[in-house]
Parts: sequence; structure tokens; C-alpha cells
Amino acid sequence: MTQLRKSAFTASNAMAVNNPFNGETVGEIAISSAADIAAAMLRAKKVQQEFRHSTPAVRRALLTTLAAEIAADAETLARIISSEMGKTIREARNEVRRAQNTLKLSGDAATFLDGEVLHCGIVEGGADRFATITYEPVGVVGAITPFNYPLNLLCHKLGPAIAAGNAVVAKPSPKAPLAANRLAELAEKAGWPRGLFQIVNGGADTARALARAPIDLLSFTGGPVAGLALKNASGLVRCLMELGGNDPLFVLPDADIDKAVATAVSHRFEIAGQSCAAAKRLYLHRDIEKTFTDKLLAAVDAVEFGDPARDDTDMGPVIDMSAAKTIEDRVLATIKSGATLLTGGSRDATVMAPTVIADVATDSPVIADETFGPIIAIRSFTDPLAAISEVNAGAYGLQAGVFTNDHALIKTFARNLVVGGVMINEGPDFRAEHVPFGGVKRSGLGREGVRIALREMSEPKVVID
Repeated sequence: MTQLRKSAFTASNAMAVNNPFNGETVGEIAISSAADIAAAMLRAKKVQQEFRHSTPAVRRALLTTLAAEIAADAETLARIISSEMGKTIREARNEVRRAQNTLKLSGDAATFLDGEVLHCGIVEGGADRFATITYEPVGVVGAITPFNYPLNLLCHKLGPAIAAGNAVVAKPSPKAPLAANRLAELAEKAGWPRGLFQIVNGGADTARALARAPIDLLSFTGGPVAGLALKNASGLVRCLMELGGNDPLFVLPDADIDKAVATAVSHRFEIAGQSCAAAKRLYLHRDIEKTFTDKLLAAVDAVEFGDPARDDTDMGPVIDMSAAKTIEDRVLATIKSGATLLTGGSRDATVMAPTVIADVATDSPVIADETFGPIIAIRSFTDPLAAISEVNAGAYGLQAGVFTNDHALIKTFARNLVVGGVMINEGPDFRAEHVPFGGVKRSGLGREGVRIALREMSEPKVVID
């Protein structure tokens, strides 16, 4: 059992962290009180006043040293992630690897936070004046992270924030807080200044308290309802928010069917479908629908699901019983509304069988809103523009995947889809750590991704002389 040090907290009320697969208690955290949050903010403000003047070399060294500590602690971190949120051990090891990469890239990006010089001669009296634009840290970043990537999504906030010269006070999901707390311990071991990176623990009340605290920027990943509540609580503080998606994967007649099938399976059933950019709606052109579906069902039936601690498991449980029940209810309601269950649909506690449903209407429960579970919902189409319009009519706009080699169709999808990213011959869940990631409409505000987040977490300053 992973047991966190309690000495770092003053709150008396503790909360158990349970393995979603077997219900075993794998750790315990103390919920941070209002006094804890206030104390964390004071430490953050104090250390940031000095750290804001640090050099890019110093910031890079801190981030690369922490990445090295993660590498040395990789298997322990992977076991923590797998046990606290049900990710398979192979998925957890991959997340730990990506977290190292995120911090290394953030360290590299710290050396490229450059400005520019503009001539002021465009206005009267400006012939001999130049404007120098530089980027300075915003101050203290409040970071609130979800359960599905408890380490790497925190690093996506921490890395750019530190690279820009900020301090960070982070609140992980109460469903999976252990990896975040372990990361804070590793930062201390790596020699980070006390107070530069701190963790506060708790649920919605703690999140609202952090949003109302004297932070200078709020970075949140989660659902749109919670995001709006935190945005309102934070007032005029700048907000970066990734709020999920209901992302489509389109497969056209000329596509590499085998690759598209493999992508649909891997992108939808990763973390038991609990990824914000997972392929939640599969649009199949009628010319290849039967061929694709036959291959898809064979691939889905080969997915090994169950105990996430086993090396041969492909898919583990969802995060808790409530989530599992919600997914099951949506599947049953969708079938009752006229859809066809092709495979799966069963549930054993928190483990939902990989499920494929065809003939799914646009208002069916599994696709009317984002479903965080291992469900592939098939829609048929013949007219690409009509399919695009259907997607654009939805409330979300995170990413989309398109399988085709037709250059004209690639341009059609890229130009017309109202989303933050279009992945060609790839699934919507594809992400590279340094590339901008985020969406439009209900999917959020601003962008993550190391290079652009570095700018998002900085303030431009103009000096004219």
C-alpha cells in the first residue's frame, strides 16, 4: 500500500484512496484546510518573487533534474498510477515516460522564451524609438488536474509554469492524488526551492478555495460544469481550461482500413475510454462500413480486459462504481432507442466490457454528450460535408481524426471542422507534448502543449526608449 507522509498537512480529516479494480485501499491523503491553502499561497508568493528573476539555465536545470528523479522512480510511479486509477501497468509506464519528456521539453523551451524589438516610426514622434517586448512570469499558477493522467497532465501545467518563472500550487483529483503527491516529494528530492511547487488535496471545495486564492493564473483540466464554476470563482484571473470533447473519427473509402481499425481500438479503449480526446464517435463511409465493422469486431474481441496490474491486460476498469453505472445506463438507453449492440455491453463492477454499438442516432445517450467509457458508437455517412456539419453542430470542439489519402478531402475536413486539432490518418487522441492542445466551444479556453503554454503562462512587457 502506498502511504503518503501526513506531516506535510495540518488538516485532521483524512481520505482513503481506493483501487477502482478491487476496492483495496492503496493510500491515504489528508484534505487540505483553508489554513493549509493560505499557507501554501504565502510560501508560493515569497519564493516566486525571487524565482521570477532566475535564468533560463536555472529553470531548465530544475526541470531536467526532476525528470531524472522520475526516471529513477519510474516503476514506483507506474504502480501508484495503476493502483490509484485503474490504468493498466503498461499504460501507466507509458504515462511516466511521457511525463519525463514533458518536463525535458519544458526545460528546453525555457531557453526560447524570447521577445522582439519593434520600430516605433509608424507613429509621429517615434522615428528614434524602439519597443522591446519581453515575457515575464505571471506569478503563482493554480493547477487543478483530473484522475485520468494524474502525472503527465500535472507535468503539462508544472513544466511550462516553472520554465516561465512561476510558482505552482496544484490540486490533483481526490480520486487519484497519490502520483501528484509523489511528484512533489521528488521535486523536493531534486533540490527545488521550498514552496516553488506545492500540493493541496481535496475535492470540489478545495478546488474552489484554490481558485479564489490570490493566484495569478488558473489552469484546469476537467468537465465544463466544474470549469465554469471555477472560472466564476476565480474572478478576473486568467484561465486556461481543457474541458473535454466528444471527438469524431472519420474513415473514408480510400483509407488504410487495418490501420484505422487498430487506431479506433487503441484510442477508444485506452484508459477504458476515459480520455478527453478519445474517438467517441466513429463515422464510417457506407462504402467501407461492413468491411471496417467486421475487422473492428474481430479486433475488439481480442482486447484483454480486467486486472490492470497484469502485464497482458489491455484495458482496466473505469474510475469508480458511479462512473461504471453511468456508462452502462447510457448503453442500455441507446440500445432501447433503436441502436444495435454488436459486441460487449456487459459490466462486472467497475469493469465495462469493450463495447461496439451501430445505428446510433445523434441524440442517443452515448454520443449526445461526452461518454467517459469504452464505447465505440458507429455513425454512417456518404456526404463528408454533412458529417462535418453534424459534428460542428455539437457543443464540443476538441480534436478530430480523419483517415484518407485524398488531398482534396484532407483540405475539406481541415478547413471545415470546428475543432482545435485535426489529425490526418491518426485518431483524435493523438498528442505530442510540445504541440498546442485544446479546443473551442465547450471544450475549453486557451491551449496546453509546452511551447504555447509557456507563453500562456507569461505576461508581455513593453519597454519603449
